[in-house]
Amino acid sequence: MRLLILLLFFQTLSFAQYNLYSINNYSIKQDSLLQPLPTKAMFKSLLIPGWGQYQNKDDIWKTVAFISVEIAGIISSIQLTNKAENIRHDFEKYGDDHWTLERWYNNSRLIFPNNWKNILIGTHKLSLNINGNYYFTDELSNLIEIYRWNDISVIRDRDFYENIGKYDQFVGGWDDKYDNPFDSKGNWYTIQKENVESIILTKNKNYYRELRHESNQLKHYSRYAVTTIMFNHIISGLDAFIVSNKKNNFPKIRLNYSRINKWGVGGVQITYAW
Repeated sequence: MRLLILLLFFQTLSFAQYNLYSINNYSIKQDSLLQPLPTKAMFKSLLIPGWGQYQNKDDIWKTVAFISVEIAGIISSIQLTNKAENIRHDFEKYGDDHWTLERWYNNSRLIFPNNWKNILIGTHKLSLNINGNYYFTDELSNLIEIYRWNDISVIRDRDFYENIGKYDQFVGGWDDKYDNPFDSKGNWYTIQKENVESIILTKNKNYYRELRHESNQLKHYSRYAVTTIMFNHIISGLDAFIVSNKKNNFPKIRLNYSRINKWGVGGVQITYAW
């Protein structure tokens, strides 16, 4: 009985000195538990391209490449957007200086003497403000009989700047010295568009259109730069995940071949190394 008590005492003492939670008491390599998950590298690269490659200790050129594309894309987007906005301010000011509502009304009667009221009504409209009340240009022929020109102001919004440069309906508002608008020369002239549509231009209107077109093109290029940035994040994240997955020996699954089995499959083998 005494012998049994002594054995239990020494066994209890040995367990008391054994730390169940110490990793040193196991045969697992400590480094294997500290391996970063592939998803961690992926999320880092999705946040900042190249960060996951740096964590994976990948080739330095990959980290530099992803960061360089990111920086170039951001700088390009900012510069293109700023330039587009500057040109937008330029063409809007040019339109303000060279197009007026009163001139549009008078020249429309001159250019289209038999159809001028229909031209004013047209297919597109400009917004008008008269003493705090709002109207459209399709009512202008009636409004001018009630109000003076000083009382009528055109609202210079996005539609205004698009319409005065895009549609023949509003060509009469430009301040070029008037001449025949239906020939192919002079201050006012007509061009053929794709052998289908005729467009009436003036020199000032054409310059305005060129400025507006350049601004819109730069905005498109800025969007392309943003798209490049988005793809750079995605590609960097996928690359970081794939490389990290290979390095960390995550579970591998394969089918074992069997000559006995009808389908040649002898089972599924899952290998996990640490």
